[in-house]
Amino acid sequence: MKREVRSAASGRKKIPLPAAKSGGHSAVGAGPAIQHYQAALLLLQQGKYEKALAALEKLLPEAPAEIKERCQMYISTCRRQLERPNLAFATPEEHYDYAVSQLNTGYYEEAREQFNGILAAYPGADYAFYGLALLDSMTGRAQECLGNLSRAIELNPKNRLQARADNDFQSMVDDPRFTELLYPEIP
Repeated sequence: MKREVRSAASGRKKIPLPAAKSGGHSAVGAGPAIQHYQAALLLLQQGKYEKALAALEKLLPEAPAEIKERCQMYISTCRRQLERPNLAFATPEEHYDYAVSQLNTGYYEEAREQFNGILAAYPGADYAFYGLALLDSMTGRAQECLGNLSRAIELNPKNRLQARADNDFQSMVDDPRFTELLYPEIP
């Protein structure tokens, strides 16, 4: 049974360690591999991505089938984390383009962090609210989508026209609140 646990110190999600298999069903010699795997995951949880990456890459060729796919996934995670600190953006628009690229490739948590980073530095960045609204629509967060889109329109009324034509809001088209936001009654 896996549980999601967050570290009290960092608030990061802890990665569940695989339980040792009982009844003699694990591969012969898998014990040391599982121990190395657990040690690599501990490094990953601690944010020591370079060491975790090295440990996982060393383990991968000899890893039992039951953890090989997870090793590959965590290797990708380490590589992404190691690339992040090198990010520097000349303009908020460039930062936005990067956030949209994360959104388009399915890295939703990273995209959300990037959009929120833009808003932390530029609270009036209507395009960041619009990006969050898109993300919320794509991830099924209707209430958040409406709030962010409303703020984007408030800051820049042209966002209303943009949203009317944007296919990424497809999940919202049946919501009457969305329709009211995009097509308000003219007094």
